[in-house]
Amino acid sequence: MNAINSSLAGAKPAFKIGSEAHKQAFCRMLLDTFDPYKPAVIDWPKLEPEALSRVVNMPFWTIAVETEDRASAHFVNFAAMQTDPLLKEAFELIAFEENRHRHVLNALVKAYDITLKPLPKYVPSKRTEWNMMSTGYGECLDSFFAFGLFELANRSGYFPPELVETFEPVVREENRHIVFFINWVAWKQANTPFLWKPWFMIKRLSHLALNGLSRLGVVDGDQDDFATTGKEAVGIDIELAGFMDLCLSENNRRMATLDERLVRPKIMPSLVKTLRVFIR
Repeated sequence: MNAINSSLAGAKPAFKIGSEAHKQAFCRMLLDTFDPYKPAVIDWPKLEPEALSRVVNMPFWTIAVETEDRASAHFVNFAAMQTDPLLKEAFELIAFEENRHRHVLNALVKAYDITLKPLPKYVPSKRTEWNMMSTGYGECLDSFFAFGLFELANRSGYFPPELVETFEPVVREENRHIVFFINWVAWKQANTPFLWKPWFMIKRLSHLALNGLSRLGVVDGDQDDFATTGKEAVGIDIELAGFMDLCLSENNRRMATLDERLVRPKIMPSLVKTLRVFIR
C-alpha cells in the first residue's frame, strides 16, 4: 500500500500502512492522549426534578454497564496474548479505560439512585481475538450514531450542560478507541502472511455484517444495542436527514482531533453519505 501523503500530516513523516512507523503512530496516539481523570472524584451536578426523571428513566443504563463489562473483559484477554510490548501496553490501556467507564456508570447510578437490573458475571468465550474484534467493530458502528446523539442532547438541552460535560471524557475515549482499533486491523491485515490474508479479511467482513445485522434486529447479538436503545429513549424530534447530517459532522469533528495520518472508520460515514443523497 502506498505511503500516506506527508502533506496531510503536517510536519509528521508519512508512513506505509502495516509498517513499524504505522504501529508506533496509532499506539502513541492512544497512549499519549490518556486522560487521568478519576470516576470517584467526579462532581455530579444536582439535577432539577424534570431532568433527574429523564436521567433515571433512561432504559439503557443496564445495557451500558453490561457493554462496558464485556468490552473490558475482551480487551483484557486480548492484551494478555500480545507479545509486542507496545501493542500490549496499548490494549491494556483500552481495557483500563473501558473498565473505568464502568466505574463512571457506577458513580452515576449511585449519585442519581438509578436501579439496574441484576447482571450475571460475564465469562467470555475462549475466542479471544474474535471477541475483541466483535467489540471493536461494534463500537465503530455505535459510536458514529452516539456522537450525533450526544451532540443532539447537548444542543437541545435534553440533559443539563453540566451532565453532558461530565460524560465528554468518556466520548473522547471512545473516539480514540475506534481509531486505534481500525488502525490495528489495517496493520494486522498488512502483516498477516499472504496465505492467511483472505481468512483475516473474511473475519473482518463477518464482524461488520454480524454487528450491522444485530443493530438492524435481523440477528441476535451478544447483548442489546446501546446506541439504538438510546436513540429510542431520547425523545427529541429531528428529521432523519438532519440527524444524518449531525452524525456526519460530529464524526468529522471528533476524528479531526487525532493524528491525520491514521486510518479512519469509513463504513458508516460512506453508507450514510450515500443514503443522504436520497433523503431530503
